[in-house]
Amino acid sequence: MSLRIGIAGIAIESSTFSPHRAALTDFDVRRGEELLLRYEFLEADWAENVEWVPLLHARSLPGGAVLPEVYDDLSAEIIDLIRSAGELDGLLFDIHGAMSVVGREDAEADLATRVRAELGPDVLMSASMDLHGNVSRELGTAVDLITCYRMAPHEDAIQSRERAARNLVERLQSGLGRPGKAWVQVPVLLPGEKTSTRIEPAASIYQRVAEIADESGVLDAAVWVGYAWADEPRCRAAVVVTGDARELIAERARELAQSYWQARSEFAFVAPTGTLHECVAAGLASSARPFLISDSGDNPTAGGAGDVSWTLGELLTVDELTSGTATAIHASITDPEAVAACVAAGVGNPVSVEAGGRVDPGPSGPVALSGTVFSLSEDPVGGTVAVIRVGGLHSILTSRRKPYHHLADFTLLGLDPAATDPVIVKIGYLEPELYKLAEDWLLALTPGGVDQDLLRLGHHGVLRPLFPFDPEMADPVLEPELLP
Repeated sequence: MSLRIGIAGIAIESSTFSPHRAALTDFDVRRGEELLLRYEFLEADWAENVEWVPLLHARSLPGGAVLPEVYDDLSAEIIDLIRSAGELDGLLFDIHGAMSVVGREDAEADLATRVRAELGPDVLMSASMDLHGNVSRELGTAVDLITCYRMAPHEDAIQSRERAARNLVERLQSGLGRPGKAWVQVPVLLPGEKTSTRIEPAASIYQRVAEIADESGVLDAAVWVGYAWADEPRCRAAVVVTGDARELIAERARELAQSYWQARSEFAFVAPTGTLHECVAAGLASSARPFLISDSGDNPTAGGAGDVSWTLGELLTVDELTSGTATAIHASITDPEAVAACVAAGVGNPVSVEAGGRVDPGPSGPVALSGTVFSLSEDPVGGTVAVIRVGGLHSILTSRRKPYHHLADFTLLGLDPAATDPVIVKIGYLEPELYKLAEDWLLALTPGGVDQDLLRLGHHGVLRPLFPFDPEMADPVLEPELLP
């Protein structure tokens, strides 16, 4: 049986508390054969006899809400490409689930509904999502199959996309048509740093997800923790179990929703936490090297603008660092103007800049930074990268937003985390390479667009009651709905 399956989607995680706005230049937009390179599993045995029809996929580093004209143009092109693609049997809908668009609500549901209208009712649509996405009733109704990652950090991202594609192919080949979908939202909204699958209770909940997905009569099972740094009614945990045994999938969706709700107070930060100064003091006193500190409030892989300079300003008040009796690395601040000043000064020469605070001023605005240009380099993600040394403190500045997740990100700048005292990185939970690298690790509760203290961000658009905003709320009725 020969199948024609299209591939399309827009993927970004958007903090509505960040003043950053995602422009077209923030997206890696792929069409045609370049799009297919994103999916190495398309050569697998199960994908034989499938003609994969690449339409458009746009992916961005997390950031602020997407400019409406950017969303409108990308979504319109997806619809036009579906219209001109010829007859399709299915569509792989590759999204994140936490895209916000300025002035809009529930962007993924809007896109999915428009795609569904163009595809018609008979073309099966399978959505692949991040577990930090949101699943509204409208999104769940528009798609036929839906799944998400089962690991945070997302070490199974490729496997999850493959599962979404494989489930679609197998469903089409079976001739069984669309499965049942048992959907239920859970009124809990927690940051990813409290719901990591490295620790309990998320570890056990997601183990159970995999067990349920393997049951006879069940096609797939998924639990979304939701996205904590957007302020929309859809933002909350959700469960979807798909399959043909309708009573069973409803029972399993109810079980997963109840287990998530019952564990709501057990979710804890994935590492010990403290103020920035508490964490830096602990790092300086510790003999563990590398000693990693997460500068969590402006994490660019969760939606932070990447240029909040408050942490840098505070580090400049630590005498051990500015005097050079101790060393530290801070990664990083996006500031193309400051980087240009470093390039003009040259390596080894003094430089004075106002760093950061141009997109998200945070509590400090730009910070005065005077030191020596330690190194200059070019990075495929971060653009031109400059390191300014002030005493023992090495401040990394980038011309474009960039996360620092790998040892090579530092060594290519002439920096050695293992030979440095605290290494402060704009990140939440540590990504795998840094996690393995760290001899010790603390999570600093710093300000920014992805502040871990949700209660001080000022949510007003989420549906209430909602935990932890309403800690004494009554137990909700968690009765799954069988979506059409």
